[in-house]
Amino acid sequence: MPSYSELRSTRYYYYCIKFTLNVYSMLFSFLGLCVLCVGVYAEVERQKNRTLEEVFLAPAVVLILLGLVMFTVSVLGMVGSLRDNKMLLHMFLCVLCVLLALQALALITALIFQKKTMALLQSTIQEGIKHYYDDLDFKNILDYVQEKFSCCGGDEYKDWGVNQYHFCNSSGPLACGVPYTCCVRQKVVGEVVNTLCGYKTLNQERVDLDEVIHVRGCIHAINLWMEDNLGATVGLCVAVGLPQLLGIILSCLFWNLLVEMSESLDMVDFKMLKKAGFEYSELDLSGAGCCLCLPREGGYLPIPSSEPEPCAPDPIEAAPKRAEWQQPLSCFESDPIKSGTQPGEDELDNQI
Repeated sequence: MPSYSELRSTRYYYYCIKFTLNVYSMLFSFLGLCVLCVGVYAEVERQKNRTLEEVFLAPAVVLILLGLVMFTVSVLGMVGSLRDNKMLLHMFLCVLCVLLALQALALITALIFQKKTMALLQSTIQEGIKHYYDDLDFKNILDYVQEKFSCCGGDEYKDWGVNQYHFCNSSGPLACGVPYTCCVRQKVVGEVVNTLCGYKTLNQERVDLDEVIHVRGCIHAINLWMEDNLGATVGLCVAVGLPQLLGIILSCLFWNLLVEMSESLDMVDFKMLKKAGFEYSELDLSGAGCCLCLPREGGYLPIPSSEPEPCAPDPIEAAPKRAEWQQPLSCFESDPIKSGTQPGEDELDNQI
């Protein structure tokens, strides 16, 4: 079995790393494009009936930004790996490292400053509750969370008192109540949902509402769920960070491989050849493929067209020596036997 150093010097290793990174980037660019399209569609629908001006409360805006970042970064990696472009690969690697570092820093900061993180979440949710009926995206998300985790509000059920429709001094059937998604109910097939099940619950004590609504806030409910399902929480963090780490590893391997190939001239590096004095039209690109990105032993230095093909020097030996390409020996100078003259032939004719 060949060693890693021997395997690393083969073309199969180059192709494996190159196209694995290309497929990885292509999949993430497609995923980013899908997220971007969903965000644009959601934002267009939201703009039709929008009365809320706060941008941070719009999940569609978050999807658009996330899709743009994913698509842009993935395109850098896809084009850089396909064309062996070290600058694009370097940008792709740096952006992935920065994004992963920011996510890790945000997670560590949230764990260290847990109280401040909770306070920030509480204020954000309360701001959303104020405009609960103005933004359908936020309303649907909060309703889903309250039903999924059996909770109500951010910190507790009384957070709904900041909403103008649920405020106790307001008029209407929703006054001093909570949405029906906070209610404790048994799911029965065909049962009609009572949307006023939380009527007049904000002015009552917690002990009197155990069988009526969920009094626990959603922030605490989600924290308890994460603590009880530690494996799922760790798996979620790994699912977010592992693909980015895989991209960093692949781009590092391919970057180092391209650096070694550029030193041995076994690649298509037009900038390097331009500096050496070669023109693009002079290059023999046979074997580079339709993408002009496949490697070839000996590189892609020009082959002199003025000399016969059998007399052309070996491209592997002559690749780093441009002077030999510019001043090739003729057939007569390079091989006296093939020139038609043998040593001492004139002397033999004189004797005859």
